[in-house]
Amino acid sequence: MAEVSPMMQHYLQTKEQYKDCILFYRLGDFYEMFFDDAIMVSKELELTLTGKNCGLEERAPMCGVPFHAADSYINRLVSNGHKVAICEQMEDPKQAKGIVKREVIRVVTPGTNTDMASLDEAKNNYIMSIVYTEDKYGIATCDVTTGDFFTTEVDAERKLLDEVSRFNPSEIICNEAFYMSGIDLEELKNRLHAVVTALENRFFSDDSCRKLLREHFHVNHLDGLGISQYEAGTIAAGAVLQYLCETQKSTLEHLTGI
Repeated sequence: MAEVSPMMQHYLQTKEQYKDCILFYRLGDFYEMFFDDAIMVSKELELTLTGKNCGLEERAPMCGVPFHAADSYINRLVSNGHKVAICEQMEDPKQAKGIVKREVIRVVTPGTNTDMASLDEAKNNYIMSIVYTEDKYGIATCDVTTGDFFTTEVDAERKLLDEVSRFNPSEIICNEAFYMSGIDLEELKNRLHAVVTALENRFFSDDSCRKLLREHFHVNHLDGLGISQYEAGTIAAGAVLQYLCETQKSTLEHLTGI
């Protein structure tokens, strides 16, 4: 890390925080990608792969897209199952002292894409959260573009798969227990063309999920939401809400109908 330029140090630090994403890093009029991201994206989007001097013995692989046309490239990557973290310049480069301040303003995933031009107007774009406990599957499903938000709980794999088929989500997030439960995830991914990701345990804390739901829906008790009998469902709902807060980095007050 100490060998590379200050700008590349910041890039690598940001990439470390978004390991599972392609990092679109704003440099002037372009979003640039480096190293493995650049190699993969250049092949997938048929972009020219170049290089950048960054203090290492060899130039860092690099490719980029114009910022004004970035949405079309992002949509192509997301439609192929990738996640894209957008790291934006937060100050005018002409006014900056030292390197320009940059930060990730949004993460675009298959289930959180809000670009209507890339979505099918005839159907919803659902993201689904699944929590597996000892004898229950908690399920929370929402569409960021419409604000629809549903929660339920089932006690059998067949019923779970019925719920998955009913909503046909483009992205599924889950706890580690579900990921390791023995369900054929590859068949699920292939049938739905969906991305399935196991999140860290912190997303599924019972207390934090309940607190987040109370704050979001402005209630003192979850009884008013009609989900108090769904223990696993409540955790699934809180987990997907936390995931959306962290990826969208904006208010989600329009999510209703839980």
